[in-house]
Amino acid sequence: MGMLDGKVALITGAGRGLGREEALAMAREGCNLVINDLGASFDGTGAETKVADEVAEECKKLGVEAVGNYDSVADFNKAKGMIEQAIKEFGKLDIVVNNAGILRDRMIFNMTEEEFDAVIAVHLKGTFNTTRHAAEYFRKRGKEDPKLKNFGRIINTASDAGLLGNMGQSNYGAAKAGIAAFTLITAMELKKYATVNCIVPMARTRLTTDATPKMVGIMTKKDEKGLDVFHPSNVAPLVVYLASDKARRINGEVFRIAGDKVWIFRGWHTVKRIDNAGSPFTPEILAERIPSELLKGIPKKQDIMSVAGELVKL
Repeated sequence: MGMLDGKVALITGAGRGLGREEALAMAREGCNLVINDLGASFDGTGAETKVADEVAEECKKLGVEAVGNYDSVADFNKAKGMIEQAIKEFGKLDIVVNNAGILRDRMIFNMTEEEFDAVIAVHLKGTFNTTRHAAEYFRKRGKEDPKLKNFGRIINTASDAGLLGNMGQSNYGAAKAGIAAFTLITAMELKKYATVNCIVPMARTRLTTDATPKMVGIMTKKDEKGLDVFHPSNVAPLVVYLASDKARRINGEVFRIAGDKVWIFRGWHTVKRIDNAGSPFTPEILAERIPSELLKGIPKKQDIMSVAGELVKL
């Protein structure tokens, strides 16, 4: 018996990389699937329906039902259609995995408006679009049958580029940081009907190799025991767990996963404070005390390379 037997999931961007591995892992656990993928290149251009269809066929061979969907998550109404397709095909929807993404890296002084808008549209607005329509369905179904409790599952995908920062990715990083915040808030709003959690994968995909050639050397490294640390299949078990009934009490959390390690995040939080004995600060006092007191001895910021260095020798 699989952990997701009888469940129905929509996975966006499931034609390759992380989404494909998530789909296959969920299929092995008995989940029926809508495989969404535009079939575009890593920058969002082009389209190819066979990308989604091929994964759907792979899932069927694992003993579940699966159908392809070829629409863009950036379109509010098309995203609604994805939810409706799942319900029409399988009679219900239990799980949404928001994985679709593109990259258009550029230093901020060279980035165009279109490059910024396109990345925000797919990642952040796309996550909103599918979540918005799924949330309406989860709420309606939950009100009709209170015994279901928080039956729905939404799993979003963020990135260290947003939570830690990464040069050349102000558009992508802003979208991914937004998705983490979006997760925390929607988890509060939907707790009666669904859980909403977020993963931060470190994995070898088109976005970390084809789109970011400088990462190829890191992403192909193995650890000292020979584990292919950044293979995308390593991420899928966490998605399966968060999608399952066993994770009913896990809500509003952000997890990083890579190789054989899982971290849990806590977002922006204060690490130190100064006060001015009941009087407002002046610019002169701040100029003296921020460098000498507030910034002195605080923890060093994490960065992507230091995290990767925990996994493989760089």
